Amino acid sequence: MSTIARRTMSSSLTAKPSKHRHEVPVRTQVSWPTAARPFVTDGGLETDLIHNRGEELPGFAAYPLVRTERGRALLEEYFDGYAAIAREHGTGLVLETPTWRPSADWGARLGDSRRELYDVNVQAVHHLLRLREERYDDIADVLISGAMGPRADAYADIPPIDPDDAQMYHERQIDAFAEGGVDLVTAFTLSDPGEAVGLARAAFYHGLPVVIGFTLEADGRLRGGMPLREAIEVVDAETDTVHYMLNCAHPQHILRGLDEGAWRRRIVSVRYNASTRTHAELDRATTIDAGDIGELRRGHDELRAQLPNLAIIGGCCGTDARHIAALWEDRATA
Repeated sequence: MSTIARRTMSSSLTAKPSKHRHEVPVRTQVSWPTAARPFVTDGGLETDLIHNRGEELPGFAAYPLVRTERGRALLEEYFDGYAAIAREHGTGLVLETPTWRPSADWGARLGDSRRELYDVNVQAVHHLLRLREERYDDIADVLISGAMGPRADAYADIPPIDPDDAQMYHERQIDAFAEGGVDLVTAFTLSDPGEAVGLARAAFYHGLPVVIGFTLEADGRLRGGMPLREAIEVVDAETDTVHYMLNCAHPQHILRGLDEGAWRRRIVSVRYNASTRTHAELDRATTIDAGDIGELRRGHDELRAQLPNLAIIGGCCGTDARHIAALWEDRATA
């Protein structure tokens, strides 16, 4: 049995039982995404900037772009491609802050203090709020999401994470998002349910809806072997998570992790990798793998038939606006 599988028996995940109705305390008048009212979201920000636009991102961190006029203009050009898709199909739009990296440990590697990281997280939110008001005001529903990443390397083998430690670590970034005025918080590329529980609790205490995004290995399980269903059930038992996202995995990988049951209704968002390669293979790659767009769409069509509440569709590593546009070519793919 893997160390992650044993985590479900840990008292740290069961000591605070609670009953939740998954109510969404939406902070704006924007409609919430549903299967009947789906939303476009963006693709693989960092891989697009690095490989398609020639941008250097030390530490795979896009957040420093928020600090300069040139960087903000580059981000606006990037988001314009996804806003165009939302306009074409009459959908809503989720704008994610470029803040996968500016938490304490990752930001320190780039020389940023905690004060500087707090400020840049707030600035990232304000930038997207201005875009919503001034640039995308013709799109009926635009949600601003504070994007977060895991404390450790998303694809490394790590010891089990205590939820209380995770809550304390992620609270600072969520505090900045709350000050900035996000509509929700979205956690990307998590592979540890303990970290998911702690992060979700931190968001709850700030009154923010939280989406937990799990990443899956090629076998459809979390890193360490935990089945997706079990991870969702563990987090649902402990938190007010609004819904779940699956990201940084190809549809082929996700399909291997699904089994029957009402739990699949908790998956509302997908952000696919373009490539069918494993995470280990992608980590070793020196060039972008943009995958086969037709294969991506066929996998999406198969997957959406199994996810009745799917409402937010976008991409992750290797994808750009071309991939997301292909997923929306037939309005029925939403």
